Amino acid sequence: MGIEVHPITATLGAEVTGVDLADVDAITLDQLKKAWLDHKVLVLRDQHITTEQHIDFGRLFGDLEVHPFATGRRNYPEIVKIKSTAEHLYAAASWHSDVTWREEPSMGSILRGVVIPPAGGDTCFADAAAAYELLPPDFRAELDELFAIHDFTQTFGRRLSTEERAAKQKEFPPARHPVIRTHPETGQRSIYTNRTFVSHIEGVDSTESERILDRLERAIMNPTVQCRIRWKVDTFVMWDNRAVQHFGTDDFYPQTRHVERVTVVGESPF
Repeated sequence: MGIEVHPITATLGAEVTGVDLADVDAITLDQLKKAWLDHKVLVLRDQHITTEQHIDFGRLFGDLEVHPFATGRRNYPEIVKIKSTAEHLYAAASWHSDVTWREEPSMGSILRGVVIPPAGGDTCFADAAAAYELLPPDFRAELDELFAIHDFTQTFGRRLSTEERAAKQKEFPPARHPVIRTHPETGQRSIYTNRTFVSHIEGVDSTESERILDRLERAIMNPTVQCRIRWKVDTFVMWDNRAVQHFGTDDFYPQTRHVERVTVVGESPF
């Protein structure tokens, strides 16, 4: 019968039914890959699979990265565990794409709901290509030749000692990526800056850099280019980090929110 794809908006996001993530054959995989390119964010609910099967499903799309800073699970280095409790408050409450500070940032992320609060804790997604297309033509022309510097010390570096940070900077030096990247499969052009990891725009003064970053952030914040996903336990959401940005709402405290992610290795942006 094949999978069924139910769009969330006309251009961004879709709920997918008719698939068991523990048993994906070649035909289903091809259908999922096409749906992922078409809709950029896929939601698959009631997937009662093991951690090993989560990892195996991620590997169908490419190699999985091991995050050098985020906490994982014992014996599962590919898993990034994101857990917020009343004692340890955490949410990725800023618009970003994952690990843009890498020379070869993530292609995609596949996140699972493990413990979900009774209200709040949604994830919002923005279509970075649609946001780019809505910019005035003269501003798009201004951006096309610019590069941004992405640096893990903007966020993860704050948790490290001076010695630890210096060692990691040798391993992960600041990455230089185009402000507007081209999707290697669809050819779409997308905004590829964020406040989480970008330190500055190369080749302009700090005032101009701030102006550009602010304007691009506001473009991503436009509800017209967004969809919002409500989590349930064993809901899986997979998104294309080359084409979308996301924002985890922090409106659930003091309830617990626990999600787990595998991250598919990508390529150098161009």
